[in-house]
Amino acid sequence: MTIAQSIVLGIIQGLTEFLPVSSTAHLRIAPALLGWPDSGAAFTAVIQLGTLLAVILFFLRDLVGMVTALADPNRRRGPEGRMALYLVVGTVPIGIAGVIFKHAVEGPLRTLAVIGTSLIVVGLVMALVERLARHERAMDSLSLRDVLIIGLGQALALVPGVSRSGITLAFAMAIGLRRDAAARFSFLLSIPAVAAAAVFELPTLLHNRDVGISAFLAGLAAAAVSGYLCIRWLLRFLRTRTTYSFVIYRVALGLLLLAAVLAGKLG
Repeated sequence: MTIAQSIVLGIIQGLTEFLPVSSTAHLRIAPALLGWPDSGAAFTAVIQLGTLLAVILFFLRDLVGMVTALADPNRRRGPEGRMALYLVVGTVPIGIAGVIFKHAVEGPLRTLAVIGTSLIVVGLVMALVERLARHERAMDSLSLRDVLIIGLGQALALVPGVSRSGITLAFAMAIGLRRDAAARFSFLLSIPAVAAAAVFELPTLLHNRDVGISAFLAGLAAAAVSGYLCIRWLLRFLRTRTTYSFVIYRVALGLLLLAAVLAGKLG
């Protein structure tokens, strides 16, 4: 992989990791359209270190508050201490599912047909939730039960095309969270899951001679910058707008992708 290719994929990763359109899908589709080799599940997981850096920097004050709350016995049961617990609990389902279904995720499920179908199905789910949900709860109203529900939704994101941000956003809105609150919790919940996946896949990528250190670092930087800008934009967007634009994009892209696969244009 060249530095230019890695930068392009890093920008795609940064933008689509937080938009509810599936970063895995776009990192699989873009190389296919450009005639590049599939970057692979390991590269997809590790390049997320760039977006991990972006979300940590954006929510640094929140994260420092959680850490200091855990270190202070008088604050552990307060809002910041509870949020730290929620992030751990919400990550458990995807951690278990990731170990059980690792080979399927890295192999058979990375087909463009699966990705196209996932884009459409989750897009329709998002549309249904957008129409029926109350959109009135703040993030500080979350309970342990709510977090487990969102965490189960996040586990579905192991299927390429589902979108971690998209499915957690849908599940969070389904239990009544406002759109911006749902997105905020989704971003925070991504931190332990993305960090674990990246660390787990890092040895595989480092032993892969197709991706050099320079290209890898360039991709990480591109993902970090584009990811940070995307978080800031999306939180503002969802304060006043719905997710229907993402629904339309997902369904249209999924239909085009399936049509291209059926026509033999993409493998």
